[in-house]
Amino acid sequence: MTDEPFGRYTPSDLSFDDRGLIPAIIQVASTGEVVMLGYMNEESLRRTLALGQAVFWSRSREELWHKGATSGDYLDVVEVLADCDQDTLVVKVELAGRGVCHTGARSDFLEADDATPRRVVACR
Repeated sequence: MTDEPFGRYTPSDLSFDDRGLIPAIIQVASTGEVVMLGYMNEESLRRTLALGQAVFWSRSREELWHKGATSGDYLDVVEVLADCDQDTLVVKVELAGRGVCHTGARSDFLEADDATPRRVVACR
């Protein structure tokens, strides 16, 4: 695969961890809401850029995972940003379905009612 443009960087410029993964924070572009944390490897990032839809590496299944391929709840990619160390991504998306969580919630961080935060660990 050739290096596709990635702003200033190409996927091969990024710092993947020792398992070949990089965290990808999923943010709704129109609202700024963080809805998910996924992981990408170089191949899933390249597929994301080529398809314009989010593709992740499933750590539990150890395979590529095109979000929405079975549920219809695709993530249409608007922009991909790398942090200053090139070891974390923010993937700005628009939801093309009901949400990101397998429970049916809009966010992995909300209960199915889309209003109640999940398992708050600490707050001030």
